[in-house]
Amino acid sequence: MTHSLTPRDKGNLPALGAPPLIRLDAYVAEDGSTVVNGHLLDMGGTRPPNETILDAIAMFARTLGAPVAATVIDRTAQQVARLRVHPDGSSRTIGEDEDLPPGRERTAAEEEAFPPLARVERIIQHAQREELHAAFVLASALREHLTLRRGAEDELSLEARAIEAYLAYLRGDHMLSTVLALTVARIRCRTDLNRAAPDVARATAAWQRLWDEGQVATRGQELLHMWERLSAAGLLQEASHHAMAQAVRSRLAQGGRSVPQGSAPAAAALPAGPGQAPSPVAPEDKPLKPTRRGLRRFTRRAGRSPGQSS
Repeated sequence: MTHSLTPRDKGNLPALGAPPLIRLDAYVAEDGSTVVNGHLLDMGGTRPPNETILDAIAMFARTLGAPVAATVIDRTAQQVARLRVHPDGSSRTIGEDEDLPPGRERTAAEEEAFPPLARVERIIQHAQREELHAAFVLASALREHLTLRRGAEDELSLEARAIEAYLAYLRGDHMLSTVLALTVARIRCRTDLNRAAPDVARATAAWQRLWDEGQVATRGQELLHMWERLSAAGLLQEASHHAMAQAVRSRLAQGGRSVPQGSAPAAAALPAGPGQAPSPVAPEDKPLKPTRRGLRRFTRRAGRSPGQSS
């Protein structure tokens, strides 16, 4: 694939004629990996993620000649920060009451500037090159921001989580893959049972690789309930789904012993169109706290050189 992360041919910048303060987004993973607008940034050795983020956003502000808004999800601090960054490099955190009001128009404008599906193509490119860490971090960033903006039950949020689950599976993190895939299946069973079977199958494929007996039993019981619900609704129409449902029953009956490694390969997650109804964050998502105004990590005085915070 050769599709750019953003189809605009202007240096990955928002359109100059866009409404003011179209929000950029940044993400700091638990391992410190940093993403801005769907790009994994080079940290330059030991540079702190907050400095890397401020430098990148200040570049946008200087290019546009106007203040830039940004939302930073920082999993190392379990916080979400809302920023204003000015062309002179200064920045400050703001409270939710100072932020742009939420709404579909704002979300649509932001996603027109940085399309989520273009970011999925970038994730796929990394995965095809077997750059699984980069692909996974980018998928996590996309899922986190879509969930924050649109809610966990939104179609794009669900598909981003499914992609993240599949990449965790490819990386061998079957516990995380199971948690992510089960969340997708749980939401789908609640909101659109007719489409749930493939998602339950993906969750089952990850669960079959678990070794922890407690997790096998707990997650397996939930999977079995999902399969039984689908069966009662007459929605198990594929032989492979019948086989997976029976595999869950058999493993639980045997006390959770693992199944052979060759069974039930994971299905790839594919992007879908946007949905409409937002919802609260899924149960396994760690809650994020809003930052205080003036939080020093993301506050920089005018005249500071790149990499220097207040």
